[in-house]
Amino acid sequence: MTTRRFDLADAPLFVAEGIFAAEIVEECRQRGLLAGAYALRRPRGATFLRRLSRDLAEQRKGPRVLLRRGVALLRAEPAVLRRQTGLGAEAARGREVLRRVARLRAAGHPPAR
Repeated sequence: MTTRRFDLADAPLFVAEGIFAAEIVEECRQRGLLAGAYALRRPRGATFLRRLSRDLAEQRKGPRVLLRRGVALLRAEPAVLRRQTGLGAEAARGREVLRRVARLRAAGHPPAR
């Protein structure tokens, strides 16, 4: 496993985003850095359509390949969300995550326990 040093300097909080962000939840919790950990819960059909339209517009691959890939990701999404929540992230909708992060910033980001 590759590791890299991550310096927050004087930042009041940081946001780790992406499918692998949940990988650092436990380490951040142990170090007292975790103020919140969220996995976005979105309507699967909307995510499928957004991804498909983006990939078609960018001509990433042929339409048939993109459709098959999109359907596979659509089917896998519940397992991905279960994995992320199993690693300590809380499933929440985007607007709720934004509200929570705003509250954390306003409160000075007290770490969650």
